[in-house]
Amino acid sequence: MSVPRHFSDTRTEEGRVRILAVADRVLLEAEGQGWQHRSVHLTLADATLELALLPRVGENLYEATLDDIERQVRFTGQVPGRQSYPGAA
Repeated sequence: MSVPRHFSDTRTEEGRVRILAVADRVLLEAEGQGWQHRSVHLTLADATLELALLPRVGENLYEATLDDIERQVRFTGQVPGRQSYPGAA
């Protein structure tokens, strides 16, 4: 049994987005006032695409999440999931 590893946690006034890694999967958890979303993805890129398509995730929350993900990739040098995150340094 794999234990989820925290990768990213972004909070703005719009809501919160968490990215967790479990084995070779990426868990996306997003929430805001009156809504929640949870999904499982093969790659970080798939999770960020899903996040971009969620109707209640505004531009500020999405951009803040991408900034946090890119910062984490630079810091840890590791990306959860099977493939790397495109565009990350």
